[in-house]
Amino acid sequence: MQAHGVYLIKHIFDWRVNMTNPRKVECKMEEPSSRTSSIASTIRYKTIHHEGKTMTDKDTSITDLFPIPSSPPSTLVPKRWPGITPESTDALREVLKDNHTRWHIFFNDSGFHNHIAHRAIANWALGAAGDLLKAGYEADSSYQRPAFGPPEQITIKNFKEHLGDRQFYQGYLAFFTDVIHEDGIAAAVEKYIFSKDVNIVPSPTGKKPDVFNRFLGGLLHPMIHIGYGLEFCLPGIVAEGLAEAAVHADSSIARLPDGFIDYANAGKSTDDTVSRFKSLLHVSPPSTKVTEEHGTHVFTVLERVLNDPELGKIEDTESGMFDYTMKNHASRIAKHIADWQVDATNPRKVERKIQELSWMNAILFGIGGWSKDRPFNADFFHMHLVTSSIFLASFVAYLKPSSQENLLRGYLLVSIGWWVSRGRPALSISDFYASTSPYPLPSGPLPNPNNDSLKAKDPTKAVTPNPWLPIIETSVVHPDDHLPKLQRALGHYASLYGTREAGEPDFVGTELKGAEKLDGTLFIRASGLAAERLGRVREEGKAGSWDRNGFYEGRNKL
Repeated sequence: MQAHGVYLIKHIFDWRVNMTNPRKVECKMEEPSSRTSSIASTIRYKTIHHEGKTMTDKDTSITDLFPIPSSPPSTLVPKRWPGITPESTDALREVLKDNHTRWHIFFNDSGFHNHIAHRAIANWALGAAGDLLKAGYEADSSYQRPAFGPPEQITIKNFKEHLGDRQFYQGYLAFFTDVIHEDGIAAAVEKYIFSKDVNIVPSPTGKKPDVFNRFLGGLLHPMIHIGYGLEFCLPGIVAEGLAEAAVHADSSIARLPDGFIDYANAGKSTDDTVSRFKSLLHVSPPSTKVTEEHGTHVFTVLERVLNDPELGKIEDTESGMFDYTMKNHASRIAKHIADWQVDATNPRKVERKIQELSWMNAILFGIGGWSKDRPFNADFFHMHLVTSSIFLASFVAYLKPSSQENLLRGYLLVSIGWWVSRGRPALSISDFYASTSPYPLPSGPLPNPNNDSLKAKDPTKAVTPNPWLPIIETSVVHPDDHLPKLQRALGHYASLYGTREAGEPDFVGTELKGAEKLDGTLFIRASGLAAERLGRVREEGKAGSWDRNGFYEGRNKL
């Protein structure tokens, strides 16, 4: 084991769940005594020198940081696919523990993110075998940067002084491990992402901390990382994600306009927030009738952005396109979304807004990437809008109402900012539905059903009864670590919204052209396109890659 891991010893050695304090009992965290891992529940650290002090070998349990994942906190959160076993669960926890102690959250000086936990958790949730989780870890760890101790410890006194400095990742990780130990994951996320203090109250040097902007920056990776921790109730992942947000540099923050986040209502009652939200999940879905109480639909926002000539002038700035867009156009985008309001005192309205955002980002990726004149553009950046949206429900289950509102509004602004920055591709909904298949088939050799099998009018449906199954199977063995995350999100949305028919009133009543054509097959259509573009490697297809050229045809680079 690498020597640097010893820095965390004193922060996690006595880390235990206090079952007498309800604030700390946020999810099931028991460890079955009959289960053991092939990597022991303790990890050996070597002696190193840190801050002039020698730290000796010690066996330190991190079991509580990475318990067996809990059940989903609500029906809006993805269900686990069949295939999960004790063996695959042990393998997952091995990977998460080893990654936590061995590797930095960024694997290079450009700030590219460590995705080890993302792939491992997504594939586990999709039912992948333990051997595949270990194979993914072997591939993903081959290019990681070893973790290293910070120049000094992070404390409450110097918390704001080192924000944005990647050298302090391990320091912030230890700090947040302690915070979660004391206060729990919900309180940690509230205080260190959404509070006024860590966003607009300046540091001793006069600089704004801007942690919410950091949380939504870096192509939404801090949000994604914390989202995995909340969805699966993994305190170690939440601590990593909070530390990741803290060290995101100023150059990669979301740059929401000043005043966009409202702290005036931060004192809204938090009583029973989680149970109120969960209560709506056991009844019928919200009405699709168009009423004034729902306010402006996000599809109307999309059409207004499409029709804004100023937002159609964004040029290809290569790696800086999002930063350029937000610096110059965030306030303009904010005006377009001003009528999109979130009333988080009503859990049904929150659920409706999450549904709108889920559909929007699937549309931006799937329909925005499609064109009748060229191959599907599986945009790398739009893909992250889909993979991040899946965690909105998990965040809402833990946050107080004012933070829910700020999260959803901030997330909408950043999502549209990315769409605009990529060239604001057209959304040709009618043509998309006319030209894509709601039943994508594998591209390789197909099985030959026995004559006794059920016969369908379309024989391909007897060969591939459910098109999602081969898509998921090829995703979990694909060399690209993003593909299973995308397909898990699209598959989840298909399970939630697959029954929607075209022409339902809430879509028809928006300003978005072609919205009347949208139905629940959107997600399998987009999933099939992505599967073909990235390659169905399980069926002998060659692995492809994400597209990064954007949608800037006919424009000059800056």
